[in-house]
This record gives sequence, C-alpha cells and structure tokens, in this order.
Amino acid sequence: MKQKQEKIRSEGSKNREKCCRVESVISIDNRGQMVLPKEIREKADIQPGNKFAVISWKKNGHVLCISLMRVEQLADSLKNVFIPLLSDFEDKSRMKGG
Repeated sequence: MKQKQEKIRSEGSKNREKCCRVESVISIDNRGQMVLPKEIREKADIQPGNKFAVISWKKNGHVLCISLMRVEQLADSLKNVFIPLLSDFEDKSRMKGG
C-alpha cells in the first residue's frame, strides 16, 4: 500500500513538471504594456516581431487566465481541430436534410 502511494506521488510530481506553472510575476504599466522577463523570452525563443494570439479563459464571467499562443500554432490548431469539427457538422446537417 505504501509503495503504491509513493508511486502515485512520484507520478504526480512528473505530471506537475509538464503542466503549467508560475514563471514570473509582472506588472502592467499605465499604458497597458508589460515586459516579459528575458529568461522567459529565452526559454520560449521569443524574438522581436513574433506574433501571438491572446487567449482568455473565463469562469463565471471572470477572466481567470490569459495565455499567449504563437500565431503559427493557432493556425495549426484551427486546421487540425476546428475545421474537421465544422466539416463533420456540415456532413451531419446534409444527412439530415438541413
């Protein structure tokens, strides 16, 4: 039993390393701008001129999280997830006569 609990804990630790974590605390200036620390820019290979989509996650009408996604990855997500869903929806509508 004890070995099983230790295994679960170690697997949980591994999963936490792969998951989201707080990288830094930043401030927003009076113009609404922020600076990403150099260490984060280097880890994420963020270069001047890179474009990002800003994605917000809401719960109960409040924004809980704001994420950045490279525009190139967003396009891939759209192609691989949303377009197939829309195609499937259109196919089902045609089958129903709609």
